[in-house]
Amino acid sequence: MTCPVRHAAQPLAGVARPASDAAPGLVPPTDPARDDVMRHALPIGPGSLLWESAGDLRGLLVIFRVGLIQNMHPAVSRALEQHSGEVFLKNPWNRLLRSIPPIMASIYGPDAEQVGRRVRDFHTGIGGELADGRAYHALQPDVFFWTHATFVEGVIAARAHFDTPFTPDEKERLYRESITWYSRYGVSMRPVPPDYASFQRYWNAMLPTLHSTPITSHALRMSRTPRPFEAIPHGAWRLLDPLVNRSSRWLGRGTLPPALRAKLGLRWGRLDEALLRLLAAGVRMVFALLPTEWRYLPMVRDSRRRARLSPFSCPR
Repeated sequence: MTCPVRHAAQPLAGVARPASDAAPGLVPPTDPARDDVMRHALPIGPGSLLWESAGDLRGLLVIFRVGLIQNMHPAVSRALEQHSGEVFLKNPWNRLLRSIPPIMASIYGPDAEQVGRRVRDFHTGIGGELADGRAYHALQPDVFFWTHATFVEGVIAARAHFDTPFTPDEKERLYRESITWYSRYGVSMRPVPPDYASFQRYWNAMLPTLHSTPITSHALRMSRTPRPFEAIPHGAWRLLDPLVNRSSRWLGRGTLPPALRAKLGLRWGRLDEALLRLLAAGVRMVFALLPTEWRYLPMVRDSRRRARLSPFSCPR
């Protein structure tokens, strides 16, 4: 196995640079928690579980679910309402899909650490007041880590539903690799649990604090949406739109933790469960027949190809 090329690096396609460089007061010049948490971190690179799992195409089957869980957090939902609401309401799939390249680049990109800082800097101006009048900012440690936690849990959920579930040891390894991933954003490491057992306790403690929000309500009502990208022909999208929206909502309902499904007032019957299991079996069968590299997002396939050609050989 070899590592991604570290020199003469070019950002992954679709990863833009923000206008600002830092969030005053929210990105600590020193972070006492960092050294303590990073003692538990594992490197990311070819052969690591995060490298092998995060960019799997099956993650798209839980992307709506991840978005729902993420936006059940009042501060995350409020940030989207106040700072990206117009874009999200007009073209939700464009808003969602545009977030994928920088997130993937912070794992797979040849300049992953720099991309992580740019992802952080995208959020420097995102703040305001919650409905109850309390202030929030996207880079508050507990808010920013929650969004990351939903991505990590989403990787585990995608495997659980549509592939061979991770073993307890693999979950531990994946989580510790995700600490390295999170460290690339250059934000406070204070909220980061040191191991998977601690992460599970954190996750379970967060679930009761989540609730339906204007963003989740809108997402669950979506029926007709515009083309995510102009490259998609109008005729093709007219056919795809109902399928994409209905199937995404259905998959979201079925793969949500039951407690969150209940909070959102969503129904899920025995027939739904049987159909989901049938779909999952079909997905596993199809992916078992695919060449390994075709199981990944295109941008991730490119990174994996570069890694195979690289002379470097140690995950980071």
